[in-house]
Amino acid sequence: MKLPADDYILLSLVNTALRDKFKTLSELCVEWEADENEIRVRLAALGYEYDCEKSRFC
Repeated sequence: MKLPADDYILLSLVNTALRDKFKTLSELCVEWEADENEIRVRLAALGYEYDCEKSRFC
């Protein structure tokens, strides 16, 4: 899956997918064939970090 260019849309898309379909960010990245580090870096630039216990970016 091609990730959205807009980081806020990426945040919304990832958190929704984590809530509705995937248990972990790693699982999402495998399914979407996405680079986990790229997602983490892009969302960190917005001030969001992945919370493993909650399985979402906050």
